[in-house]
Amino acid sequence: QVQLVESGGGLVQPGGSLRLSCAASGSIFSVYVMGWYRQAPGKQRELVASIATSSSTNYADSVKGRFTISRDNSKNTVYLQMNSLKPEDTAVYYCNARLSWINYWGQGTQVTVSS
Repeated sequence: QVQLVESGGGLVQPGGSLRLSCAASGSIFSVYVMGWYRQAPGKQRELVASIATSSSTNYADSVKGRFTISRDNSKNTVYLQMNSLKPEDTAVYYCNARLSWINYWGQGTQVTVSS
């Protein structure tokens, strides 16, 4: 079992920045592929970024060049640095831990980009 707790969401103006954090507990963090997903009202949940155990990363086209995912295995934490935020980035952001077919989810944190 893995417990995931997100933090760092909030209200930010267009062009601003936020850093999301996801603290994991309950298992060996370093073996999991970690990811950030988001879900906007009326839309399906989508992958934003993921980081493998090797620290290789993958990004949705819509956030490439603006968002950076990173992990600190010593702190059991994954981060999402979000820069140049746009109104269309508004969503609930969820942290995910994946090991083979097993998935764990956090409770989500709201990000609102608005002037």
